[in-house]
Amino acid sequence: MATPPLIPVILCGGTGTRLWPLSRASYPKQYWALSGSSEETLLQQTQQRLKGIEGLSAPLLICNEEHRFIVAEQMRQIDVEPNAILLEPMGRNTAPAVTVAALQATERGEDPILLVLAADHVIRNATQFRHIIEAGRIPAEAGRLVTFGIVPTAPETGYGYIEAAESFGNGEPKAVPIARFVEKPDRIAAEQFLANGCFTWNSGMFMFKASAILSELERLSPEVVSCCRAALEQEVPDLDFLRLEREAFAKCPNVAIDVAVMEKTELGTVLPLDAGWSDVGSWSALWNTTDRDLNGNVLRGHVIAESSRNCYLRSEHRLVVGLGVEDLVVVETDDAVLIANRNQAQDVKTIVKQLEADGSPEGKAHRKIYRPWGHYTSVVKDSRWQVKHIELKPGASLSLQMHHHRAEHWIVVKGTALVEKDGDKQLVGENQSTYIPLGCKHRLTNPGRMPMELIEVQSGPYLCEDDIVRFEDRYGRSESVIVN
Repeated sequence: MATPPLIPVILCGGTGTRLWPLSRASYPKQYWALSGSSEETLLQQTQQRLKGIEGLSAPLLICNEEHRFIVAEQMRQIDVEPNAILLEPMGRNTAPAVTVAALQATERGEDPILLVLAADHVIRNATQFRHIIEAGRIPAEAGRLVTFGIVPTAPETGYGYIEAAESFGNGEPKAVPIARFVEKPDRIAAEQFLANGCFTWNSGMFMFKASAILSELERLSPEVVSCCRAALEQEVPDLDFLRLEREAFAKCPNVAIDVAVMEKTELGTVLPLDAGWSDVGSWSALWNTTDRDLNGNVLRGHVIAESSRNCYLRSEHRLVVGLGVEDLVVVETDDAVLIANRNQAQDVKTIVKQLEADGSPEGKAHRKIYRPWGHYTSVVKDSRWQVKHIELKPGASLSLQMHHHRAEHWIVVKGTALVEKDGDKQLVGENQSTYIPLGCKHRLTNPGRMPMELIEVQSGPYLCEDDIVRFEDRYGRSESVIVN
C-alpha cells in the first residue's frame, strides 16, 4: 500500500507583540530573519527544514489576508510554489485553521497526512526534527492524532504541558498515548513535571490524516466544521490566493485545536521532540536560542559593544553602541527604540497594548509598508504635507486611482516610471519629476527590468491612506480591502 503524501500546513497567523518594536501587526515576527546568522525568515526556515522528507508535497499556507503578498513573495524567494494560500478575513485560532486545511486537502477525494506547523518557531537541529517527523508518520497513518511534545529543559511556567500515559524511556523516541493536557503551571508544579519524565511542553505542532482529524472535529466540534465548510464553499479566488468568505468564517468559534479536539479525543498521541526548539516568545528567548560572543552578547546590525555582557543589541538603521551595560535588550527601528532589562523583556506586550490604546501608529505598523507592487516608507510628515519613498518592482503597477484631498509630486530617483494622468501617458526618467493635481485620475507603473524608486511629496488638508477612489487594480484589490 502506497504511503499517503505529506502536506505541510503552515499557520502564519499571530502578531508576536512581545518582539516589538521589530514584530508588529503589519509585519509580524514570522516574516523576519531572526534565527542565528541565516538571512531566511522564520517562515522560510519552517519550510526549508522539511527538505529531504520522503513524499513531501507542496505546502498549504494559512495567513491573514493583509499578509498574503508577503507570504507569496517569501515563498517565491525560496523557489517554493504552495499547494494553496488560504486567506483568513480575521483570526479564529488554530481549530478553524486546521479544519479549512483538512477540508481543502481532501476536496479531490484524497486523504493525505497533514503536518501542522507554526511559521514562527526556531528549531536548531533540523536533522533530528526530520527524524521525529518520519517517526510520527507511523501512528498518523494508523489513524492516531499525533502531537509533538518538546522535551523540557527547565521548569517553564510560560508553556502548557502534555502528560503521556507512560514514560518515554531512554532509547529511540516513541509515540505514547496522551493522558492529559495541563495549562501553564506554577513553579512548583513545573518542577514536579520536569522530574516526572512523562511531561513535555505543548509545541502546537501536529500530524494526522486529514480524514482522522475531520472525523474527530465533526464529532467534538461540529460548529467549527460547518462554519469552515461554508467559508470554503463560498471562497473567492484572488490571483494565487483563496479568500475565505468573510461572514461564514466570522461565525466560526474562536478555539484552539487543543481545546476543540486534542483534550477530548481518545486518539491523541504524543511524540517527544528534542531538537533545539523555541517559540521565540520574547527577546530573552531569542537571546537564549542565538549563538552569543565570548561576552554573552548577541549583536545584530550596525552595533558596537564595549565592556558589555549578556545583552541583545540590534540595529535596523542607526548605529547602536553598548558601553558598560549588562543584561539589556536594545532594539532600534526607524521609528522606535526598545531598551529593556533582559529578564523583563516578556512584558513588552503591555507597552504594545498601551500604544494601541493611545492610538499610536507605532503600536501596529512600521514606517515601511509592504504592498504587492513593492513598498513605501514614510520619511517625514506634518499636518498638511508628507514625504514618502516608494519602490516598485519590475513590471509592477499601482492601481488607477484619484484623491479628493491631496495633490502629489513625484521625483524619480532610480529607473524609469510610466505615469498615466487622465488618460495621457508619459515616461519619467531619473532626476525628472511630474505633478499629480487633486482629482486627477492617475496610475504609476514600472515598465523596466529593475526596481524603480521615487520620492513622493503629498500636500493637502487630509493625508490619510483612505483618501482614495480606485478604478482598476491588477492585484484584484478593492478599496475596502487595502489601499494603494
